[in-house]
Amino acid sequence: DGRAGAISVFTESLAAELAPLHITVNAIDPGATDSGWMSEEVKNALLPRFPMGRIGLPEDAARLIAFLASDDGQWITGEIIHSRGGF
Repeated sequence: DGRAGAISVFTESLAAELAPLHITVNAIDPGATDSGWMSEEVKNALLPRFPMGRIGLPEDAARLIAFLASDDGQWITGEIIHSRGGF
C-alpha cells in the first residue's frame, strides 16, 4: 500500500531531522480498534483473527503513546510500531 510506504518514509525522514534536537518521531499502527464505531457484526467477524482473544481498545494505543513519550521511550525513533494484538 502506497500510504504505508509514505508514512514510513515521512516518519524516518522527520525522525532524522529532529534527532539533533532530541525529539523522537514514531508512528503507531493500532490495527482494528473499537473506538465506538464497530457494530456487533463487525466485532464478531474480526474477533477470530485476534489471538489475544479481544479487539483492540483506544487505551491500548494510549499506553503505547504514553510509553513512547516517557523517558523510557527516548531511544526509539523513526519507527512504525504495529500494535495489533497479533491480528
